Amino acid sequence: MTVVTRFAPSPTGFLHIGGARTALFNWLFARHQGGRFLLRIEDTDRQRSTEAAVTAILDGLSWLGLNWDGEAVSQFERRGRHAEVAEAMRAAGLAYHCYCSPEELAELRERQKASGQPMRYDGRWRDRPASEAPPGVAPVVRLRAPRDGETVIADQVQGEVRVRNDQLDDMVLLRADGTPTYMLSVVVDDHDMGVTHVIRGDDHLTNTFRQVQIYKAMSWELPTFAHIPLIHGADGAKLSKRHGALGVDAYRDLGYLPESLRNYLLRLGWGHGDAEIISDAQAIEWFGLEGIGRSAARFDFAKLDSLNAHYLRQADDERLVDVVAPHLETGRGVPLTSDQRDLLRRAMPGLKARAKTVVELAASARFYFAACPLTLDAKAAALLDVEARRRLAGMTERLAVLTEWRAEVIEATVRQLAESWASKLGSLAQPLRAALTGSTVSPPIFEVAELLGKDEALARLRSVETPESA
Repeated sequence: MTVVTRFAPSPTGFLHIGGARTALFNWLFARHQGGRFLLRIEDTDRQRSTEAAVTAILDGLSWLGLNWDGEAVSQFERRGRHAEVAEAMRAAGLAYHCYCSPEELAELRERQKASGQPMRYDGRWRDRPASEAPPGVAPVVRLRAPRDGETVIADQVQGEVRVRNDQLDDMVLLRADGTPTYMLSVVVDDHDMGVTHVIRGDDHLTNTFRQVQIYKAMSWELPTFAHIPLIHGADGAKLSKRHGALGVDAYRDLGYLPESLRNYLLRLGWGHGDAEIISDAQAIEWFGLEGIGRSAARFDFAKLDSLNAHYLRQADDERLVDVVAPHLETGRGVPLTSDQRDLLRRAMPGLKARAKTVVELAASARFYFAACPLTLDAKAAALLDVEARRRLAGMTERLAVLTEWRAEVIEATVRQLAESWASKLGSLAQPLRAALTGSTVSPPIFEVAELLGKDEALARLRSVETPESA
């Protein structure tokens, strides 16, 4: 048997983080089993579904690196097939026409509510002939669900779960206007697409009982079900925007790499021993449904930041230039020149060692491309007092005569000056950092000086005037 999984989002908004994890688990399970991972857009809600949302979902999955097999399927475009199955079920006596008006159903619900009964359809048209149908009422098609016994699901995460059939009513398969319901469409699509494993959030578990009844009515083979616990915030509350319930595109804009987000989502409810940093190859090799926990996972930005910092340090410098450059170009109005991109590439080892996100990486690189004189931040301005500026003037004189502009030569020169002035190296290096970067925090300052080049470094030093020359 070829394993087939699917991800089936509704295009009513962005690809949220819970959906991304569901897609990842389906993708990994299919790849682990040497099977297929399919994508279906469940766009039957025509009022809320948008092309912009479809594009956002496709872009989010592509950015995450979750490549699907074949073309994405539109559920709406298959509505004729769904209706065909419902009519076949009705013709076989597995479903029936119900002529209840909306007012009649509303009255039934109010009566049940008033008497404390569960609100569900009472099957009043289950065995009535069409000859009794009231004039002018377009019927819906309802499933003739079993009334005795239980519906049992052998769930790969939740274990065996069951519900009494008398707790489920005869659900609608086709609406009065002939459009199929979600419950019917999902089952028909999964069957026709050959889906063998349905891996989704446990908020779908109650739907699954009803969908199983359709499978059994049609004598179709049941897929294997695995319902994943939902994601909560770090405080244990239901995930919201303040916890990180954002679209995948927002995580890209916040500066996370796709591989770090994949690794983080993998560990959010699934585990393999004590492994925390897991490559794609390892994830595909190790992934199994048995590793999914039953408890809700907690989203933690601190852990995501830590993982992202690791992947930034491991990332290819040329690739990071391509990722960081757009952040630096925002507001400039012009792209980086080839020389500036080369500078950014050479500076990348020092920059990425300290950053947690691409946004931080870009912010820490801006000083390389700032116009002279630099704008000093508050700490740098406070550091450059009268004495510090005098020392800078002396340093500038010594550095100006260097014939080799390399980090180790610059450092040796500054060390010699510190010794001759009976000072600590930091008392010279920190003012040097403030003058060259406009900040008190940067990559190793002698490497910075080399990367800036002699002319630019000296220009920045000279722009920090001493009180006497001001």
